[in-house]
Amino acid sequence: MKTIYVTLFLSCLTSFLFAQVYQLHGVFSSKNGNTHRIWMFVDGYCSQTTYQDKQYISTFGGPFVQKEGEVAVQIEYNDTDPTQVGQLQAFPVTITTNTIQEKSGVLWTKEDAKDQDLDGLWRITGRKQEANMQTIPRGDRKTIKLLIDGYFQWIAINPAVKGFYGTGGGKYTFKGGKYTEYILFFSRDNSRVGATLSFDGKLEKDDWHHSGLSSKGDPINEIWSRDHQ
Repeated sequence: MKTIYVTLFLSCLTSFLFAQVYQLHGVFSSKNGNTHRIWMFVDGYCSQTTYQDKQYISTFGGPFVQKEGEVAVQIEYNDTDPTQVGQLQAFPVTITTNTIQEKSGVLWTKEDAKDQDLDGLWRITGRKQEANMQTIPRGDRKTIKLLIDGYFQWIAINPAVKGFYGTGGGKYTFKGGKYTEYILFFSRDNSRVGATLSFDGKLEKDDWHHSGLSSKGDPINEIWSRDHQ
């Protein structure tokens, strides 16, 4: 009987340690020639994007659950196949601390961890128009932003109507009240790739105040709020 208890204990301990060590969090990347793919995981949400050096290709994502042998994604957007929105898509994978190996053969390698105060899943909740900050009510249409391991991606979507309205992303830093982006892909205008944009930023509890000039030179003054899944 004692042996059975010990075996059960070790089995539970192994399961616990596996969940602790292999919980997906961060950015994983894959490259084939000049085609890049990144898979971002943060706060229970993930996004997978494919792009080339000067050409955006596609993106999809949504809330995810990690199970033994698979990652299951509740698709909220897919700009190449909107029919998948609302469906649960399972990806058979083998996960280690530094890699995701898909059953299809695609190998993803984890990017180095680069913890910053802005890391997380965000949703825009306020925008200044003329002299007043206007609250953006929570509804079906939303703009979210993932930041993790020095990478960022924003996505404008409406899952209720399978709507996709644009995305952009790349690398970012947040130091001394300055938020800086380096654009690697932009679905609306490939000519923006390579641009560096700098903004003022500050955190107030779960709100991020973000201001400066857009890539078009237009003034921006926004509030983003944490949006845990």
